[in-house]
Amino acid sequence: MTRWTDAHGNEIDEEDRGLVYDMTTLVNRRVALGLFGGVSVVTLLAACGVAPTTTTTASPSTDSSSDAGELTEVPDETAGPYPGDGSNGINVLDDSGIARSDIRSSFGASTVTAEGVPLTIVLTVRDAATGDALSGGAVYLWHCDRDGNYSLYSDGLEDVNYLRGVQEIGADGSVTFTSIFPGCYAGRWPHIHFEVYADVATAIASGPIVKTSQIALPKEACEAVYATTGYERSVGNLAQVSLASDNVFGDDQGIHQIATMTGSASAGYTAALTIGV
Repeated sequence: MTRWTDAHGNEIDEEDRGLVYDMTTLVNRRVALGLFGGVSVVTLLAACGVAPTTTTTASPSTDSSSDAGELTEVPDETAGPYPGDGSNGINVLDDSGIARSDIRSSFGASTVTAEGVPLTIVLTVRDAATGDALSGGAVYLWHCDRDGNYSLYSDGLEDVNYLRGVQEIGADGSVTFTSIFPGCYAGRWPHIHFEVYADVATAIASGPIVKTSQIALPKEACEAVYATTGYERSVGNLAQVSLASDNVFGDDQGIHQIATMTGSASAGYTAALTIGV
């Protein structure tokens, strides 16, 4: 629990906690990320001159019990024209090797590996109503390469299947994929696609999908990565799009879909997001 005190140690009444209290409530609901670009609660509190005394409890992102509470359900989004799930011709889900955590290389007959800045993707999936981890479920994740092209569909990549993979959701509700930072292609904000299934067996059988959505990557990380060698074409494309103008994230600027980023362009990034389904 959190106890709100002033500089003299006196407890502040709830109705007098103002903006700082509101910001903390928003962060706990994983909304503040979209509004403040990852600014921490500590930074906000320091700016307002108020010091809360906090007793640390289990983080909702690792607590698989219903104590995690309700989550805002992540918006349903299009799978786009390159899903590879059988809904647009090609189906990679029934191919041996699709269940994997490292999706940088192709599997099967192809040995092509995608090049780019390292990106670890950590997606935590929970029941939106209860906060319970969706353990035993499955996530199919895919995205474009650093040139903005999609395996299986783009010219020259018809026989390549990198940057696609399926994983079982763990007891803590999370899956982790090892990948590369996707490029920015014309007309779209940098993003990662995913589908949630009841289990791996349902996923590889192209069975019913629980949720189809997308992860938005923060502008600061995109700019840092696109300044590196190999991402040159992404610089101009990013300059011509925004979260507000994007045809997927534009309705709410991706407020529930923007990943939390750690790392750097030189060492690689980790993108983490908790979603409710």
